[in-house]
Amino acid sequence: MKVSDQSILNRIQSGDESALDYLYKKNYRAMIGLVLRNNGTEQEARDIFQDALIVFWQKAVSPDFELTSKISTYLYSVCQNLWRKELERKKKFEESDHEDSEENNLEQQEMIQIVHDCIDLLGDSCKEVLTLYYFDGLSMDKIAEKMGLANSDTAKTKRYKCKKKLDSLIRSRYTASDFLD
Repeated sequence: MKVSDQSILNRIQSGDESALDYLYKKNYRAMIGLVLRNNGTEQEARDIFQDALIVFWQKAVSPDFELTSKISTYLYSVCQNLWRKELERKKKFEESDHEDSEENNLEQQEMIQIVHDCIDLLGDSCKEVLTLYYFDGLSMDKIAEKMGLANSDTAKTKRYKCKKKLDSLIRSRYTASDFLD
């Protein structure tokens, strides 16, 4: 049974919420399709369509509301505008996220550079053991073998002492705020 837009509008203005159910069922596919075709999910599409129905209801019950198009056209336009705003919000959020990750990456690179600079100030054997362990990822056995040390325990002791020297050197040259800015 075909119901006229004016009849729907009259029902809404008299508070008949079943008119919204009718509009929902009648326009669901078109409104959902709009969002899905424009990079949205079905859940986002349902949310946008429900918001559009609320906007329409609020406008329709206003005494000065005048419907100048078909209800379906009005709803489609509201959905388009709401979805456009949502896409802009998502884009800003993604750009902000990207900027944060770039900033974190730069901070991490700065910290790595500070550590490298301080390692370069240590003696050759400390520089070698720390580089082999932390940057090359070698085991203590491999480090002992490569550096001609007696065994892995000797390599661990060497690494421990060199790490303490490095920590001390970093603390003497830099403050905590250099790492937290």
